[in-house]
Amino acid sequence: MGARLLLILAVLYTLLITFLSLIQLGKISLGDFNPTDKMMHLGAYFVLGFVWFFYYLFKFQEESLKVKGFFNISILIILFGMLIEVLQGALTDYRDPDWADMLANSIGVLLALGICLGFLKFFKRLKHKINSFL
Repeated sequence: MGARLLLILAVLYTLLITFLSLIQLGKISLGDFNPTDKMMHLGAYFVLGFVWFFYYLFKFQEESLKVKGFFNISILIILFGMLIEVLQGALTDYRDPDWADMLANSIGVLLALGICLGFLKFFKRLKHKINSFL
């Protein structure tokens, strides 16, 4: 049950990033805080990485969880970010592909990967608690 909800969340969040990456956006500010474009990219892909990592964690039994799986997910998300940047240049006339955006996306994913792997034992215990609750 938990894995299904996380899959739905991961797919919806991926679609949201796709949509927001291809539409024309104005300047984004959050009250007095004015995040830079690169911080927004890093944050969005950090969350994207975490959502997909948690889906992987909840989907598979502990004995089948492999660190390689987390790396494979990271590579796929980084490639997704690169594809989105290419599509911005190919499908829109108001957005351009940006290497710095690709770098920020990748850093966000790699930060999420590092935290996820660093706290993997904790997340596995959390998974067991949540599964016993559900």
